[in-house]
Amino acid sequence: MDRDMLRIAMEQSAEDIGCRAEDFLSPGNVVVPFRLGKRARRYLKEPITCALVSYGGNVVAAAADDVRAVAAEYIGRYEYYHCFETPNMQWLNDRLTEKGHRICFMAEYFLPDTNRLPHLSCGYETRLLGPADFEKLYRPEWSNALCERRRELDVLGVGAYDHGTLVGLAGCSADCERMWQIGVDVLPAYRRQGIASALTSRLAREIAERGKVPFYCSAWSNIRSVRNAVKSGFAPAWVEMTAKPAPIVDDMNKTDEEKEKA
Repeated sequence: MDRDMLRIAMEQSAEDIGCRAEDFLSPGNVVVPFRLGKRARRYLKEPITCALVSYGGNVVAAAADDVRAVAAEYIGRYEYYHCFETPNMQWLNDRLTEKGHRICFMAEYFLPDTNRLPHLSCGYETRLLGPADFEKLYRPEWSNALCERRRELDVLGVGAYDHGTLVGLAGCSADCERMWQIGVDVLPAYRRQGIASALTSRLAREIAERGKVPFYCSAWSNIRSVRNAVKSGFAPAWVEMTAKPAPIVDDMNKTDEEKEKA
């Protein structure tokens, strides 16, 4: 993995939660007050009760005042890699619930090895796209590649075309100053043909050539997405777990029908 890219990612994570980049390299766990920096990833929204981040050697826990002792006890009880899985995380969630909070988000993040980013072909025409090309593409089938709520952040994309019809799209958003996040969608009828990996690897190279760090996020359970990351030349870099106030989590768990009735 590119050391410079890893350093930039750590510096960004430090900005996201309010610690120092070197805290992720500490031989022991670190606990700090949570602080969302001015240059944090643009989609991170407060309130955030607690954020646990690991780059594979320890856990850095950034927590609000009322749960900081709980977070410190938790990361001291278990091996760092068990802090991001059941059954251990249930211990944390139980104690957060007592204080009106719950575990909300969990994700794994990937960075590319720029020395082994593959040049992959999918058998379809590919085109480099920009914001002007995205205007008519803010539709459900491209919701991973593009974000309608943050259109201004969608800066670059690569599309796959079958006789002029868009069948696959990888897009990236300028989520922070030095790092652009990749998302990808392929129409169901065109999956399992190598389109996603061809687009993802091409877009990663394009991002790197522009002096930015490409990064990729996936849930552990999204095997298809993780496979795409690995095939495209990415490797696991860090993991995160975030807690928020219980009412916010409860609202996220409502179906669209329940929200309409509320």
